Amino acid sequence: MEWREQSSVSCEEAYFEAQRWIEAVTEQKFGNNDFRSALENGIRLCELINKIKPGTIRRVNRLPTPIAGLDNLNVFLKACGKLGLKEAQLFHPGDLQDLSTRVTVKHQETNRRLKNVLITIFWLGRRAQFDRLYNGPYLNLKAFEGLLGTALYKVITV
Repeated sequence: MEWREQSSVSCEEAYFEAQRWIEAVTEQKFGNNDFRSALENGIRLCELINKIKPGTIRRVNRLPTPIAGLDNLNVFLKACGKLGLKEAQLFHPGDLQDLSTRVTVKHQETNRRLKNVLITIFWLGRRAQFDRLYNGPYLNLKAFEGLLGTALYKVITV
C-alpha cells in the first residue's frame, strides 16, 4: 500500500473523519480509546462491515485475547475483499498491534502502520458510498486528501 509522505498534521483530519464515520456507522463511541486501541481487537471493524452490508460477517470473536483480535482483523480484511477492495487497499493485521512497549520500534513506524489503516478505511468508505443498498452515514473523502496527496485524491474522486 502506498501513500504520499505527509506530515502528521495533514493526516489529523483523516484520523478525525475516520473516527467520526466509524462511530456514526456503528453507533458506538471510541470513548477514552485512541484510534489504534479502539480498533485493535477488530470487533468494531467487523461491526462496521456488517452495518455497511448486513450479514457479511457471521461470527465476531469477542474473547479478550490477542488471538481473537487477530482472527477478527483477518475476518474484517477478508470481508473487505468480498466488498470489492483490492489487496493493495488493505492494511496488514499487524498494523494495529500496540508497539509502544517495543524499544526498537520508532514513532514513525507506528504512524506509517496507522496510515495504512486509514487508507483501508478510506477505500471502504468510498465503496460504501457507491453501494446502492447502503444508506448510512458517509465518509467525507476530502478529509483524506492530506493523506493520499492532492493528485491521487483528484483522480479517484472524479
